Amino acid sequence: MTYANPGALIETDWLASHLNDPHVKVLDASYHLPGTGRDAETEFTQRHIPGAILFDIEDVRDRNNPFPHMLPDADQFGEQMETLGLSNDDLIVVYDVHGIRTSPRAWWTFRVFGHDNVAILNGGLPKWLNERLPVSDDIADPPRGAFRATLNRALIRDIDQMLANQETRQELVIDARPAGRFVGTMPEPREGLRGGHMPGSVSLPVENFIDETSKTFQPAAGIKAALAKQRIDYRQPVVTSCGSGVAACLISLGLYLVGNETVPVYDGSWSEWGARQDTPVE
Repeated sequence: MTYANPGALIETDWLASHLNDPHVKVLDASYHLPGTGRDAETEFTQRHIPGAILFDIEDVRDRNNPFPHMLPDADQFGEQMETLGLSNDDLIVVYDVHGIRTSPRAWWTFRVFGHDNVAILNGGLPKWLNERLPVSDDIADPPRGAFRATLNRALIRDIDQMLANQETRQELVIDARPAGRFVGTMPEPREGLRGGHMPGSVSLPVENFIDETSKTFQPAAGIKAALAKQRIDYRQPVVTSCGSGVAACLISLGLYLVGNETVPVYDGSWSEWGARQDTPVE
């Protein structure tokens, strides 16, 4: 069973043969949770796919919002992408050092701002390295791009919409955090957050969509089977959530691959919901 939207994934052999294409831009969107002791920028300077540019999730954010890496406005995003050398006619290929874990946040962000010509490197840097493809420590300094961003609100949910959904239950909330955090037995990586989950939400950790060995996406049948196990119809209205709006994007991408092209992400996720006192928690 093939994907409904296979263009959202790029294979390593294709990218290796297109590294010199001026309209193929490669981004490293690696990110590490607080407390891991790892730094994405330091690791990028040491080793990355040749010509890649760092897409810093912690920098591409609303700097006036106290919650982690919340979306910036369209003007800021467009300005930052131009600085990275990106233009609207580029195919943007995103990867991360985990395989596929944080790169979907960049994929979703580009789609939020109207750029649909974006794809994930299937298997990410681990698969690239396993195939002995080239890496570099050279830092690219690309010429300024021409990037116009237009906000697509259909792909975002905010706190007010999520509270309203508690009443209507029009959209099923899929929680991508580890199961222990969903039930409140595992501590949250950020201080000051309650444990548990939104009433009515279902747990679907990101590992359900990724092949543990190859670090690539499960085939379409595997994604649908993981959804069916939680009694989720991939065609039904859903919204994804997680700890801070990163892992949720992987679930949205999985649903996009099998045919649900509009799966919004709750940007504030548990960093916002779990920190407030007016939000119900189970």
